[in-house]
Order: sequence, then structure tokens, then C-alpha cells
Amino acid sequence: MRVARRRFLKLAATSAAAVALARPAYARDYPQRPVRILVGFAPGGTTDISARLVAQWLAQKLGQSFVVENRPGASSDIATEAVVHANPDGYTLLMAGNPNAINATLFPDLAFNFIRDIAPIAGLMRVPNVMEVNPAFPGRTIPAFIADAKAHPGAINVTSAGTGTTAHLAGVLFAMMTGVRMTHVPYRGSSAMLVDLVAGQVQAAFDNMPSSIAFIRAGKLRALGVTTAARSPALPDVPAVGEFVPGYEASGWFGLAAPKGTPLEIISRLNEAVNSGLTDPALKAKLADMGGTPLPGSPADFAALINAETEKAARIIKFAGVKPE
Repeated sequence: MRVARRRFLKLAATSAAAVALARPAYARDYPQRPVRILVGFAPGGTTDISARLVAQWLAQKLGQSFVVENRPGASSDIATEAVVHANPDGYTLLMAGNPNAINATLFPDLAFNFIRDIAPIAGLMRVPNVMEVNPAFPGRTIPAFIADAKAHPGAINVTSAGTGTTAHLAGVLFAMMTGVRMTHVPYRGSSAMLVDLVAGQVQAAFDNMPSSIAFIRAGKLRALGVTTAARSPALPDVPAVGEFVPGYEASGWFGLAAPKGTPLEIISRLNEAVNSGLTDPALKAKLADMGGTPLPGSPADFAALINAETEKAARIIKFAGVKPE
């Protein structure tokens, strides 16, 4: 019995040592086949473009294909749930962003818990929304906008690409912090909303910069402010909303995540690869074209951002009583 027990313990110790040695080797060999990056929205949007940029960089850096797979629906929850339930081997990733933080409160009956069930890998970029108005709107500055809104409560129609979107909550946060009352007019998507905003059917929006910047540069929309804490290099003459509303910040953010349980060595390898891309001049220029500011850092840094953004979204949603459509 003692001999058998000693043999068993020796075999167990040998096996454990082999696994410990094999995992870093496995990480060094990763990836050995194409990696999927799931996107919860249709092709052509900011999330999709972000995913394709990082996929191209990772393919170049790691010598294997990174394939973007669009699974639109339920404000990214379909794609997120697919990643949550995927094999945690590093071959199914998620392009995560604001909708994940928002949906954690907006949809209380989700079949997953984003913070619990996802392993953050790396931040990619932060992108401003733009507080913008139709050029016919009389107020040309944020203080003038606030004065008009207070003088005519509920008269200003503020549009968005849908209830619970980043643009919607950016407007709600502005109302919270300034004490104004505006009327929300949701659309099903950014394109239709922008058409009516340019036409003057609605007056204002807090839209994503990549969607609106061409209209702003063409003079079809007037930008009053950007929603990042500092001004954006993409619109350097446009002030930050926070210059007039201290503490205001409501930008979009993007980054890579994996299923919980993905080996730490793989998480680290991907994190290092993404961070190296954020120092690459060509990739930085492409992100800047979208108004994006790189978000370098560790997996723990990205986890802290996700936690903070989820708590912030919960406060806004509860304050305004936002309900899903």
C-alpha cells in the first residue's frame, strides 16, 4: 500500500510539473489556428471597425489569422453570451465596449454576468461622443444651450440611436449634472437619427464622434463640445463639455476580452501584443482618424475601467429610470 501510494504521489507530482511547464510553452505557441473576435453589431460601425483594426494588427504581430465575426442583436448581448460560453482557450474573443457596461443594469435578467464571466485582456481606445446641434439651433455654446434648456424645459429634442445607448446616457448624464430637462427622441440606429438631425427634425444629439465627424467638418452639424475629459485632437477647436460642466465625462471605450478561465499566459500574450500596437504609428493614426485615444495598460487596468464604467452606467440608468425598448 505504501509503495503504491508513493508511486501515485510521485506520478501526481510529475504530472503537475509537466502541466506547469507546458502552459507557458502553450502560450508561446499560441495562436496555432485562426482566432475569432466576436462583434455584437453589424459591419461598418465603430465597434466593428475597432475590431478589424486590432485583428489586422494581431495577425501581423502573432503570425496567425484573427477573424472578425459579426453577431448583431440585443445591443451586443448575443455576441457576449457566445463568448461567455465559448471554450476558454484563447480562440474566441470579444470586442467589448460601453454596451456591455450599460446592459449589466439595463437588462437585469441576462443569462450571464459580464464582470464575473469575462476575462479582460486589454483596452484599445477611448472615443468621444460629440454634443452637437443642427446649425439652425440658436445656441452656439454649451452655456447658451443650458440657458435655453432651462428657459424652455422639455422643448429641446435630443436624439440618439436608441434607448440605453451610449449617446442616450451621455445626454441623461448632461441633464443630471446641469439640472436641465430635455425630450429624448430615440431612433433605431445612428444613420436615420443623423439624417433627421441634419434636416432639423430634431435639434441636438450626443452622438459617437466617428458617426458625426464628417457632418461636423462639412458644416451640416455644429459641435458644441466633446464628452471626453479633455479636448479631442480630431476636433481641437471644440471644447470639452467638462470645461463648462465640471466632472462631466461620457465617452465610448473599446477593448478585448475573453471567456473567464482563459489561461493567464494567453491573456498576457494578447495584452502585450495589443499594447505594442498602441505605440505603432500606423495603428495610432488609424485610431486618431476615428477620434480615438489609445488605452494602454494591463488586464487589471482594463478590468478597473470596466468596473468603473458599469457602476457609472448603473447610476445614470437608475437616476433616469431608463427602461429597455
